[in-house]
Amino acid sequence: MNAPTKRPRLRLVMAAAVTVALLGGAAAVPAAATTSAPGAPTAPQAPTAPGSDSSDHRLSEDELRREVARTLEDAGFIGLTVEVRDGHRRIHARAGEAELNTGRPMPYGAHYRAASVTKSFVATVVLQLVAEGRLSLSDPVDTWLPGVVSGNGNDGRRITVRNLLQHTSGIHNYAYSDDTGDSAADFDRTRFDHVSPEQVVAGAMKHRPDFPPAPADDQKPDWNYSNPGYVLAGMIIQKVTGRAWPEEVRERIIRPLGLTGTYEPGDDPRLKAPYAHTYQRFPGSDTWTDTTLRNVSWGGAAGSLITTDRDLDRFFTALLGGRLLPPAQLAEMRRTVPVGPDFEVAFPHAQYGLGMMRQPLSCGGYRWGHGGDLEGATVRTGFTEGGRRSVTISSSGKTADDEQLLRAEAALQRLTDRVLCDGVRPKP
Repeated sequence: MNAPTKRPRLRLVMAAAVTVALLGGAAAVPAAATTSAPGAPTAPQAPTAPGSDSSDHRLSEDELRREVARTLEDAGFIGLTVEVRDGHRRIHARAGEAELNTGRPMPYGAHYRAASVTKSFVATVVLQLVAEGRLSLSDPVDTWLPGVVSGNGNDGRRITVRNLLQHTSGIHNYAYSDDTGDSAADFDRTRFDHVSPEQVVAGAMKHRPDFPPAPADDQKPDWNYSNPGYVLAGMIIQKVTGRAWPEEVRERIIRPLGLTGTYEPGDDPRLKAPYAHTYQRFPGSDTWTDTTLRNVSWGGAAGSLITTDRDLDRFFTALLGGRLLPPAQLAEMRRTVPVGPDFEVAFPHAQYGLGMMRQPLSCGGYRWGHGGDLEGATVRTGFTEGGRRSVTISSSGKTADDEQLLRAEAALQRLTDRVLCDGVRPKP
């Protein structure tokens, strides 16, 4: 990935060195807490390298609570919730507050914006269509959307469906805020705007490609995170099926898995209760802006879903366990390439597949999942190779300070690695 020519704005991306990460300081907040709950989905198998059940190394729930509190402090978050699944057990932990200056604790089971985790759902639907013979990963975009990707060197005849899902299309990572501004006043002025997929794609087409699209067999392709690429994938789903991508996600994933807290809100700016407020400190501002209420139609198939910790765990466990895709398509999803160098600053040794990211664990093996970022909010997921252990994290509070963002990302990865490698032992 080419180095950016200016500091990227914090927006719907899983990362890119300085665009990933999180926030700086909040007021006094409640102490961290943990709870246990039964009823996690059955894990498909034991993990390969991490996941030893040795009680010598597993965290106690008190130790998990302290790790979560430490993450909150190091990252500078306002609020943080964590759901850990270790085998069949669920353990919840939280720190901080759900709304500034109220002392109200972060709610368990909260609804929040999935942001770029939406990409994993969309990629799954595309791969299901591939398995059904209705679409091919090698199809040029122009086959389904003739003339849509064109101008300024962009050519939908050369870009394939695989390129879109893999972030190797070269399509510029346009965001609506590129045209509207990234200050607190700009956010307030545009927070309820409706933005269509066609507008997002047209915005990307104003820019030259970042690089030529990669061949399918390129093991080290040029790579650059591209939200418009996934918006195009959503448009292709509609062309193939005759139904909008949220309908396909609902019928193929949400209903079969019983994901009762996951939905696409359309233009509705609200979150269903319970939820925590999200806050962003924008460039040039020393105060927090509440970003909870907003229209995320501009994210579309790249990031507009709303979900919960439990639903994300259920989805990724089913996906990695082979319940949503046949073996051939799951293998394609897990066939990864190195991410760009800027992205790797925040995510060391990360590799990206088709709507799925892989990163090594300190104890051996890998963690799989996807993350998401919006103004004021961060989502991170991690699953061991066999799915025995998982962690889902959502947080509130972000700033525009790049160094603080990277410190926050490091804190999140430390927590994820500790939980997936060590696990959490049952209460005596």
